[in-house]
Parts: sequence; structure tokens; C-alpha cells
Amino acid sequence: MICSFPPVANKDSSVLILGSIPGVTSLKENQYYAHPYNQFWKIIYALFNVPLEPTYEKKMIFLLNHNIALWDVIQKCDRLGSLDSKIQSPIPNNFNSFFASHPKISVIFFNGSKAKETYTAFVGFNFKQILSSFLLPSTSPTRTMPFNEKLVYWKEILHWI
Repeated sequence: MICSFPPVANKDSSVLILGSIPGVTSLKENQYYAHPYNQFWKIIYALFNVPLEPTYEKKMIFLLNHNIALWDVIQKCDRLGSLDSKIQSPIPNNFNSFFASHPKISVIFFNGSKAKETYTAFVGFNFKQILSSFLLPSTSPTRTMPFNEKLVYWKEILHWI
């Protein structure tokens, strides 16, 4: 059984980006999107046209300074390796408590289809404050869409912060 990380969020967070559950490298490093080929951090910094921060701590501060919260749909599951297709017996995080504690969040961006599928199946969209949701192309290295094409989709975040 593997477990996800706590959410990265504060009282001013208005946008929530949800992944499925951290991969092997992220779990080993105890950091969101730690795999060197995952494009998450590169995309986030490209949205604001600024250089990528060198440390994980500065990346977390950057998200929070831009009112972006980060979490995963799945709290724990069984999975061999890092592929979302290998996830078994997923248990979702407690979104009732999360949204009650973060009332400014009005939109969810799903980093890949597994995150959206799992959220839809186990959580749903019954939170009054959520105005919209968007499925974004996964930043995973297994998603072969070119970086600039992914970035076009991810720019939707800028309309919500």
C-alpha cells in the first residue's frame, strides 16, 4: 500500500491542481513531481515566464504565492511501479474536510485522466464552491504530447488566479 502526501495549500488558495498519486521517484524523494522527466514544474514556471526554482521548498512557496493548491485524488492504493494504469484499490483523500478548510478554491485542474476519473468515481462535484473543472494533459513522461502543446492547455490556470 502506498500513500500520497498532504496537500500544499493555504487560506488564499483559489485553484486546485490534482494528480492521481505520487510515482515511485516522488515517493522516494518525498516531493510532488520529483521524477526528472515529469514536466509539472517546468510547466508551472513557464506559465509565469520565470526561471524554475532550484529547491523543492521554493517551488512550494511559488505555488502558494500564486494561490495554487496541489494535492492528489488518491490517499492510498496498491500499485506496482508508477503507472496510473497499475493503480488498484484506490482510497480517495478527504475532500469534504479539504474544501471546508479552503473555501476560496473555485476550480479544479486535473493533471491527467486518471486523476479526473478517480475523482469523478469516488468524490464527485457536489461542492458548492467549485465553479468549474478542467482535464489537462498529464505532465508525466509517459504522455508524449510536446511540451509547448501541453503548455497551451495548462495556460487555462492563468484565467483563474
